[in-house]
Amino acid sequence: MHPNPAFRPDEQGPAWDLVRERGFGILTVSGPEGVLASHIPFVVEDNRIAAHLVRSNPIVRLLKKNSAEALLIVSGPDAYISPDWYLVADQVPTWNYVAVHLRGQLELLEAGALLPHLEALSADREERLLPKKPWTHGKMTDGVMERMMRQIVPVAMEVREITSTWKLNQNKDEDARLNAAHAVAKSPIGAGNADLATLMRNETD
Repeated sequence: MHPNPAFRPDEQGPAWDLVRERGFGILTVSGPEGVLASHIPFVVEDNRIAAHLVRSNPIVRLLKKNSAEALLIVSGPDAYISPDWYLVADQVPTWNYVAVHLRGQLELLEAGALLPHLEALSADREERLLPKKPWTHGKMTDGVMERMMRQIVPVAMEVREITSTWKLNQNKDEDARLNAAHAVAKSPIGAGNADLATLMRNETD
């Protein structure tokens, strides 16, 4: 997280909204041989993150011994900011971005939790594709889903702490920030530039 308090809001609602919307992040835990990381889809259940991992994942081997302190990193839009875009002298390049960190205890769940989790995960994403008829595992040939499920295990993390960075040029004058937002929207450098530009325009000093 960025150390500048201008980029660290106290209100957690927008951070949770981003986490629910993205539903994908980098799960990290510290193992005997160093930091382990896995890119995972997930669903939010109140203050709990429900996910699954491939059975052969080193994180799973670690969790078989005990639960583990974990950090889930969820990224929002980001983009390079050229100093020229502010139309103000003596500026330097930077990178604007949104990111959320969630910390808590990660544990393996019983096998019976896997199918309800997978159903909730696919339903959450399929609902966003309406009016397409939602996919369900009922469309699969008998036995195929069960065979695939043997390769993965359910996990969950009770979120103890959530922090976020919203680096949107809040430390700049409004005109400079809006000038940069206009350029970001057209820039080829970044991910989700249009969304980032909207956040920059909506930010109040």
